[in-house]
Amino acid sequence: MSVLTQVNQSTTAQSKKYAVAAAMLLAMSLLGLANRAAAAEYYNCSNPTGCQLIKSIEPEDNLTATQYPVVLAHGLGGFNSLFGIINYFNGIPEALIAGGSEVYVTKTSAIHDAEFRGEQLLQQVQTITAVTGKQKVNLVGHSLGGIDIRYVAAVAPESVASVTAVASPEQGSKMADWLLNLVTNSSAKSGYAPGEYNLRSRALINFHNALGRFLDYGSGINRKQLQQQDGVRAVTGLTTDYMAHYYNRKYPAAMPSEYCGQPPDNFVVNDIPYYSFSGVGTITNGLDPSDYLLSLTALSFGKDDANDGLVSACSSRIGYVIRDDYKMNHLDSVNQMFGLVAWGEVDPISVYRAQINRLKNNGL
Repeated sequence: MSVLTQVNQSTTAQSKKYAVAAAMLLAMSLLGLANRAAAAEYYNCSNPTGCQLIKSIEPEDNLTATQYPVVLAHGLGGFNSLFGIINYFNGIPEALIAGGSEVYVTKTSAIHDAEFRGEQLLQQVQTITAVTGKQKVNLVGHSLGGIDIRYVAAVAPESVASVTAVASPEQGSKMADWLLNLVTNSSAKSGYAPGEYNLRSRALINFHNALGRFLDYGSGINRKQLQQQDGVRAVTGLTTDYMAHYYNRKYPAAMPSEYCGQPPDNFVVNDIPYYSFSGVGTITNGLDPSDYLLSLTALSFGKDDANDGLVSACSSRIGYVIRDDYKMNHLDSVNQMFGLVAWGEVDPISVYRAQINRLKNNGL
């Protein structure tokens, strides 16, 4: 064998080794890209600030890996993350991204009515669909947020894959009835015309408006961009009369025909499935100070009207009712405060994971 032949063979062998190594590096790079593409992410959003990435992880499993992003909407007096310390949906976004979800926690006016907040939420949904390239989102709303999401589903059904209401007063709240009567009746007794308020009522209204601005600021919104707050419209929009005679007539999808009735068997409207779940009870964990406050607000309900301190089981029903009797008060249903929920009962986080898994299994 000539020297030239030996050199050529050696060069060919080395080239093969380099080719194999290059192929392995390319495969590893593609695998890395695939892993990054499969990362599950959690964002906080608002109209003034847009959507900010909070966490990105490689999922532990694909239990909640829905086709469309999951969008969480807070209730009255809500926020996404307060000063970066307290998350409204405590531990829930983290649990969902661990199963493969892409999660967006939204922020609307803390103190306002469902149509106003629903329009704000719609703008955020449009931003999310534009950023993700997905045509639809899965909407999950707690308390008033569960009424806000009905607005979005009604006016933009093409952008909504599903609606899930959590402890939402779909038929109004007796607590809101009591509070509105307190404001209006005391003013009327003082000789004020309808729409005008005495000093005590104005102080109560101004307090709630200021609270809303504080919650906006605490959610990272610049003081020059704070969202509009309206305590009177917020409370009026949650009364049983308003819901029965205005909101539910205008947005009737998947609603029962009467208070404490059952929703229709067909819970899919405009190709959107509607779901709900809620709990009953107030003092579910003696270590949670908020439980005792909810035991007081529960006094506004009748003895036979099972409730979570702010919303009755009867009022919470819409679409497919998963359950309306979990051992959860109103704050337990978002795993608050700080996860101090009922001992030995269903964990709220597991209920969210089961529902998002249901959506995933239905191709949503």
